Amino acid sequence: MAETGSFLQELDDAVSRGSPESSLNALWHATDLLISGRYTEEQIWIFGEVIGRLAEEIEMAARSQLATRLAYSENAPFSVILKLAFDDSINVAGPILRESERIDVRALVANARCKGQQHLLAISKRRSISDTVTDELIARGNQEVVASVAANHGARFSDLGFLHLLKRSEGDSILAENLGARTDIPRHVFQQLIAKASDDVKKKLEQEQPEAGNQVQTVVTDVTGALHAKFGPASKDYFVAKRTVGALHQYGNLNEDKIFEYAQSHKFHEATVALSLLCALPVNVVERALADKNREMVLILSKAIDLSWSTTMSLLFLGAADHRIASGDLERMRQEFARLNIETSRKVLKFYQSRKEYAAVASG
Repeated sequence: MAETGSFLQELDDAVSRGSPESSLNALWHATDLLISGRYTEEQIWIFGEVIGRLAEEIEMAARSQLATRLAYSENAPFSVILKLAFDDSINVAGPILRESERIDVRALVANARCKGQQHLLAISKRRSISDTVTDELIARGNQEVVASVAANHGARFSDLGFLHLLKRSEGDSILAENLGARTDIPRHVFQQLIAKASDDVKKKLEQEQPEAGNQVQTVVTDVTGALHAKFGPASKDYFVAKRTVGALHQYGNLNEDKIFEYAQSHKFHEATVALSLLCALPVNVVERALADKNREMVLILSKAIDLSWSTTMSLLFLGAADHRIASGDLERMRQEFARLNIETSRKVLKFYQSRKEYAAVASG
């Protein structure tokens, strides 16, 4: 390696004295030497220092060529890889973001947070993607990015990531198909996807996953795990939920997305408290509505505060016995929810609120 060190010193000297043309020739020479050899990380770092200096002034076409050559190399210096990955030009950053194994999760997350959709799309095509990265792609990506990462079978998703994919698949047949075709999709997410999918999407999923045909036909959601015990308002779980959700509400961060998340995560107390705060109703009233076999009150409350059918359906499943709802009943409730008038629902809610106020005065 002593000869290599001497050669690198000569390259470094050439950078200081040479012309742009000679510097570019030196860059390709150093890159060839790096890619073809076997080096320690310390030696690769030295190459990175020299290549980094040689590449400082090169034009975009040359940067793109450098990125393409280093993207597949196990010897690619971290410093050079990071600089190329964060290049504004997708022609430069793309090969690194798609192919390089020398860029870590933190850098991919940072890139997804500050770069544009083309950079996110490149990341979505990586051979393997951790759930930390896919969470960012789903949250920040456009339809093309989300469909791409959902179709990538080397991508891994967190539970919350699957829920966000489910929500984003509404009205997007391509995403719905990509999501439904995944072998790692949780059963309850697949069943809720089917419950909302168009007939064309259902037929395609039946063809691609014959073993899921019975689920597609019955459309019955069976969420694993038992429903959280419904303790009274004086329970410890209730007070923990009230403190956590109340803080979100106080700072204006309590919204439909949080209710959807609570319901899908089987957090009965949190969902109950959240709905009670947004509806300005006592927790016990909301709790009875969620647990009641007659689901009308849940539909009215959801419509009154303008929740989507997806979130409303999650609340219905949360309160249902064993988290099961037959397809016929679910369809009937969907139609009923669609027919509900928002102004009428708000009048009903106002009536319940006035009853709460009257009860407070009477007890006082």
